[in-house]
Amino acid sequence: MHEIVIISGKGGAGKTSIAGAFAQLAENAILCDLDVDAPDLHLLLAPKNLLQTEFRSGNEAIIDLNRCDRCGLCASVCKFDAIELTQRGFQVAPIRCEGCKVCVELCPADAIDFPERHCGSWYISTTRFGTMVHAQLFPGQENSGRLVTLLKQKAREIAEHDGYELMLCDGAPGIGCPVISSMAGTDLAVVVTEPTPSGRHDLERVAKLCDQFKTKVVVIINKCDLNSDQAAQIEEFCKANGYPVICHFPHDHAVTKAMVKGQVITEYDSGPASQLLEAAWKNMLNILHAN
Repeated sequence: MHEIVIISGKGGAGKTSIAGAFAQLAENAILCDLDVDAPDLHLLLAPKNLLQTEFRSGNEAIIDLNRCDRCGLCASVCKFDAIELTQRGFQVAPIRCEGCKVCVELCPADAIDFPERHCGSWYISTTRFGTMVHAQLFPGQENSGRLVTLLKQKAREIAEHDGYELMLCDGAPGIGCPVISSMAGTDLAVVVTEPTPSGRHDLERVAKLCDQFKTKVVVIINKCDLNSDQAAQIEEFCKANGYPVICHFPHDHAVTKAMVKGQVITEYDSGPASQLLEAAWKNMLNILHAN
C-alpha cells in the first residue's frame, strides 16, 4: 500500500479543497484527516461516525477536596501557577497544568490524583468517497503528534484488513509535530503553495522537511494567476530542487461554490478546474509508482 500526504507550509493555502478533490478521484483508498488540531475535511466529506474513541494522553493533577487539608503547599510549588484557591478550596486549572506531578509527589495529605488526560476523540467514519479516519483534539491540548501516529496506525490496520491500495491523508499546515508525525512512512508528499513571498518561504521549509524523510515531493501552485512573478519564482525553485510542479491551479470561484454546496470541485462540475486536478492526480500517481 502507498501513502500520500497533502501538506502546506502555511494554513489557508487550499490544501483541504485539493485533498477532498483527490479523495473523489481516488479508487480503493482509505482517507485520513491528520490535522487533528483544526480538522475541516469533514466539512466537505460529511462523514457518518461508525466508531468514536476517547483519546487520552499525558496526565493532569486533580485535587480531591475531601482529602485536602488546605495547607497550600501544592500552590506554592507549582511553577505554572496552575493551582489556585477558590471558595471551595484549592483547585487545578486544567489549561495551565503541565502534568509535571510535583504537587502529587509533595502533597502531605496524598490528596491529589493523577489520571490520564482526556485530550479529544478519534473516529472511524464512512463518507461518500470511502472510509475515513479522523480526530479532534480539545482546544489547547498537546500530543497532537501522538494522535496523528495513532490515526495512521488505525488507517493502516483498516487498509490491510479491507484491501485498500492507497492511503490518502490531509495533513496539518506548517512543519510542527503533527506534520513530522504524518511524514513517517509516507511515500509521496503533495505540497500546496500560493504565489506569495510567505507561500514560497513556507514551501521551502516543508520541502526541506520532506527531504529529511527521503519522501518524494510534488508541488501544486494554487491561485497561480494572482501573482505571476511569485509563481515563476516558485517554479524556478522547484525546478532547481527536482520537485515536479504537477498543477498550476488558477483562482476559480467554482471551488467556493462547490464548498457552499458541501461538495468538492471535481464532483461539482467538470469544468477547467476539475480537469486540471484530474490531470494532476494522474501525473501524481505516475510519479508515485515511478522507481
